Amino acid sequence: MGLGGMRGGIGGGGAGSGERWRWILFLSLVSVSFLLSFLFLFLSAYSSPTRLRLPGLTTARAAAGVRRGPDALPCLAYLLIGARGDGHRLLRLLLAVYHPRNRYILHLSADASHEERRDLAAGVAAAAPAAVSFDNVALVGTPTAGTPVGSSGLAGTLRAAAVLLRLHPDWDWFLTLNAADYPLVTQDDLIHALSYVPREFNFIDHTSDIGRKESEKVQSMIVDAGIYLSGRTNFFRATQKRPSPDAFKFFTGSPWVILNRRFIEYCVLGWENLPRLLLMYFNNVMLPQEGYFHSVICNSLDFRNSTVNNDLRYKVWDDPPQTEPLFLSMAHFNKMVDSGQPFARRFQANGPLLDKIDEKLLKRPGHGPVPGAWCAGRKSWFIDPCSQWSDVNVVKPGPQALKLQQYINWTLEEADSGAKSCRL
Repeated sequence: MGLGGMRGGIGGGGAGSGERWRWILFLSLVSVSFLLSFLFLFLSAYSSPTRLRLPGLTTARAAAGVRRGPDALPCLAYLLIGARGDGHRLLRLLLAVYHPRNRYILHLSADASHEERRDLAAGVAAAAPAAVSFDNVALVGTPTAGTPVGSSGLAGTLRAAAVLLRLHPDWDWFLTLNAADYPLVTQDDLIHALSYVPREFNFIDHTSDIGRKESEKVQSMIVDAGIYLSGRTNFFRATQKRPSPDAFKFFTGSPWVILNRRFIEYCVLGWENLPRLLLMYFNNVMLPQEGYFHSVICNSLDFRNSTVNNDLRYKVWDDPPQTEPLFLSMAHFNKMVDSGQPFARRFQANGPLLDKIDEKLLKRPGHGPVPGAWCAGRKSWFIDPCSQWSDVNVVKPGPQALKLQQYINWTLEEADSGAKSCRL
């Protein structure tokens, strides 16, 4: 039974006052348990990722050839998220965004079977030999629950960020993608475009204009059962609401972000108290991934001026907008291409639109990664050109790179103007 079904709810006076304080104590304990759960997940990040290694492959030699750092091309750290049944979609998404320079964490939610996780790992090793040799793909072995509106998703994102911080000390931006997302540009295009962007910037769609949604997004309280009960994906809603916070300003926006390494370190390692305080608050917020990073960065004096108010995703919304954007169709293809944005969502699984993007924009063969300047194999219909590689420190931008560069330049100019941003 949800909290809303409890007699008397959380409000009331007299005898109901004792009931209210019992629920306040309960929610406080759940908040503390969430923080402790996150700390446990952070510590488990030191042992749980499954890394795609096979004996006899020149992992050390391949990885040593990659130049990273402030004077090199940027390195991107991807978190690819899927639910039960999304294994094949995550594999296709990984192949579409794979580059030996980058880092990747694959997360299938806790309700996915061990066999699906095993098949995903085997599929990556078979379809992308470079992923094994460069040792830059890891699969979360003990994942969090996939509660759509609860805090377990936020815990999983922070845990993946902690894994990336531990495994790889050399990436520049952290990107989150869902199984329903897909790129519109090659990684050569994206790495080339971002090489002209100062690495202190964070691409995060945000607003403090909550409007009529304040009651639902800010004041409602929920408890995500996936935080403390194994295998559960439901949540409980409290009947009473809490007042809007006055210790910080509430921001919301797209849950899909591109955040720089220093800000991720700030959220995970927390040398100030703000990330931890907001983590406890957002434990009981509905859809916390639409507010946590946004509120932390916009309430931080160190980071608010690093924001670019854009998530770099092409989306089409219903009127009035719903929780999720519309599924994209062939009718949207030309507008997607002309937008210059590097990613789009939402796509139907294995739809013809994905095949068209592979063919027209990415030039991706159906069985391997998107070819780039790093691929040195002979091109033919039965041989993957990326089964052999040369210098991974060189990129060769394609036709979409110019549109991408123009779009990113426009977002940076808009950020400099301070319009629609939490910048001071």
